[in-house]
Amino acid sequence: MPDETEQGPAEAPGAEVAPVVGPPARPLPSGTQVILVVLGITAFLYFARPVMLPLFLACLVTMALKPVMNGLSYMRIPTVPSAAIVVVLLVATVSVGFVELGRPAIHWIDDAPDHITQLRGRVQKLLPTASSMGRAMDSVSDLGATEAEKKADRKKAPVVEIKDERGTSSILNWTGTVLAGLGEVLVLTYLLLASGDLFLHKFVHVMPTLRDKKRAVEISHEVQSNISNYLSSVLLINLGLGAVAAAGFFALGVPKAAMWGMLVALLNFVPYFGPVVVVVLLAAVGLLSFDALWQWLLPACWYLALHLLESNIVTPILLGRRFTLNPVAIFVSLIFWLWLWGIPGALISVPILVSIKAVCDRFPSASFVSELIGR
Repeated sequence: MPDETEQGPAEAPGAEVAPVVGPPARPLPSGTQVILVVLGITAFLYFARPVMLPLFLACLVTMALKPVMNGLSYMRIPTVPSAAIVVVLLVATVSVGFVELGRPAIHWIDDAPDHITQLRGRVQKLLPTASSMGRAMDSVSDLGATEAEKKADRKKAPVVEIKDERGTSSILNWTGTVLAGLGEVLVLTYLLLASGDLFLHKFVHVMPTLRDKKRAVEISHEVQSNISNYLSSVLLINLGLGAVAAAGFFALGVPKAAMWGMLVALLNFVPYFGPVVVVVLLAAVGLLSFDALWQWLLPACWYLALHLLESNIVTPILLGRRFTLNPVAIFVSLIFWLWLWGIPGALISVPILVSIKAVCDRFPSASFVSELIGR
């Protein structure tokens, strides 16, 4: 008899032999998966900038204009004509703003060489010690030179040779790219406004259960309402800040006060860097406009006081705690989107961060992200 301990049971004829399967592959750690997904999305957004940037801008503009669309819907105006009216009003408002800001800005830029010369004279007048040090450095550099060499250096006139081979073409290409991008944003904005809740209906339609459909509608409406309220509130705050700043500049006697007020409203959309640029520009304008030391500081001090009041009192009261973000998260988002998409990315960095927080607030699994970027 065969020994059963040395020989297994006989296989039945026709029975299939199970293939030998090795140990299952271990899945990647969740942290590694998150890093790979983030890097993949970042690379996609970087290389797909010509497509994704107009789409992001159009979505944000659409959400900001939703209250206007809701007001027109209460007036029984159909969605498609309402979208056309809103886009036409948007184009007219932006055009008037650019014309009113552009004309004095072009004149001010044309006079930039004269402004630089005046600034240099004012600085030397206010800081005579720095001017004396500059002359002393020039004297030190001339030590050891003969009188003939000094006279030859004085006779030498600097030769400035301007070659404009690529400047004009690059400016034209940049202008064409900007205009094409603005056209894409306007067309996408009109289509998104005219479509209404079409994409939401399609998204709800593919949900498997009634409970999932209701949850999708609730999340979509809440997120859209939060982002719309945030964008419209920030827009009104910045416009009010620009108007009050312009009134103060006019009272102080600053030339082109309306232009500087509009610049204040525009740059206030860019956190941190925008206010710094405004303070520097206003300090230069005050130095050009006034003679006394305390007077040329007034425009910058006036704006700085308004900015502190707006950022610490007005904005927290109007937006509330749900839109309050961590300053570190705001700065990191600003640097990231500025690197990724340039100045347009800096303008939309905070709205994108608010959108991410609004979405993560509705999902318990992503609540840690909302807690991380919130204050």
